[in-house]
Amino acid sequence: MSVELTPPHELRAAFARAMSRRYAEEVPAYQTLVDVCLAINTEAVESGAYDGSVGSVGRITEERHGAIRVGSPAELHDVARLFGVLGMHPVGFYDLREAAARSVPVVSTAFRPVDPEDLDRNAFRVFTSMLVPADRRFFDAETQREIEARVAVRELLPPGLREQLNAAEQRGGVPVDEAEAFVALAVRTFELDREPLDAAFYDHLAAISSVAADIGAEPGTHINHLTPRVLDIDELYARMQALGITMIDRIQGPPRWDGPLVLLRQTSFRALDEVRAVRLPDGRVEQRPLRVRFGEVEARGVALTLEGRRRYDELLAAVDLELAETPGASYQPLAAPRFAAALPADQRGLAREGLAYHHYRPGRPVSDTDGSATSIDALLAGGNLDVQPIVYEDFLPKSAAGIFQSNLTSDGTRREADGMHQDAGTLAEAMQREVLDPYALYAAQQRASRHVALEALGLDPAQVAGA
Repeated sequence: MSVELTPPHELRAAFARAMSRRYAEEVPAYQTLVDVCLAINTEAVESGAYDGSVGSVGRITEERHGAIRVGSPAELHDVARLFGVLGMHPVGFYDLREAAARSVPVVSTAFRPVDPEDLDRNAFRVFTSMLVPADRRFFDAETQREIEARVAVRELLPPGLREQLNAAEQRGGVPVDEAEAFVALAVRTFELDREPLDAAFYDHLAAISSVAADIGAEPGTHINHLTPRVLDIDELYARMQALGITMIDRIQGPPRWDGPLVLLRQTSFRALDEVRAVRLPDGRVEQRPLRVRFGEVEARGVALTLEGRRRYDELLAAVDLELAETPGASYQPLAAPRFAAALPADQRGLAREGLAYHHYRPGRPVSDTDGSATSIDALLAGGNLDVQPIVYEDFLPKSAAGIFQSNLTSDGTRREADGMHQDAGTLAEAMQREVLDPYALYAAQQRASRHVALEALGLDPAQVAGA
């Protein structure tokens, strides 16, 4: 007798909803953030201000990404197995050690669905960072040994979940009648542990990096933030401040400008003081406020190609230099005119210049005498093809580092020393699964849509330049 298995997207959606409920219980300001996002998104739809180009409102309303931190390759392997059962794959490699001005000694990947239809069903993502205790810029040999010893004896997965993962991997999924119990155990994996922390070791790591303390001195992992998606992040920022919620100093990523949103804009409210139990060297336990978790929000735009990303990075570097040389200057008024001068003002322009990835749709029919059928560019110019943005589903190292830094309690310390080399291959070896290239995913999606659109116009993709 066959067993009915829960589709991964349903399991993932149930997990995301359960995580959101639990996080709202523990961090009430997060629910405020979600409510304000919902209000803004609803207003955008009802007023006609939103054209539907970056996803259905249903998807955007449900969409979340979370962030977790682990302490070792073995722990990364465990969470990769869990996310794999939820239909989530590691995509991209992010080195926050290099992206951060302050001490953020982690490397990261993001677990997410990769099939466009699967993303539309539920686009839950988890940005997952791993501590690098062997990096001598941050940790001496004794601290490295202590971190590795402590991490080696802790168990991230709650009792019973490892056995359920083994069974799910063998059967190819989780039976329908076991899904609720599986999700409950999965959520427990990422709940904040209330066991007393070792005060001396926590303080030692916090002097190096608040992020290191949150990973190496905790008894397990936990969700650091859950992020809803909003259509107007500037309005969200203003409304949260009006409600008396302290936001970080600015919105990370590209500025607000008259052209299309590219990549990703993010901001957050500041990490809250949460009372935690800590054990002092003499054995006494006291209560201490620690800043651990915060609420992030994001607005997602079109995915850029490698050339588009090069231009974007050059723009940000120029703005950063101008900010450093101009006391009292602020990001938005400096960045907006630079973006307007360097990027096309609409999606067609981005497509023609090869700066962004798009879904292609058939437009005006091609006539027998139409000379526009020779290339993608000509078909775009002639109105035979229309484009809609492929949504950027991934993350920006500089923005992620900026969010992390804005919620740190100190700058930490960094030595002049050789760094520990880490790359996508390092993470792939730990997880025993490939780290996927986001650019390859977007390019394949764009290519498939072009071919479908050309065939709908009665054209052979092999005969059209640029297809």
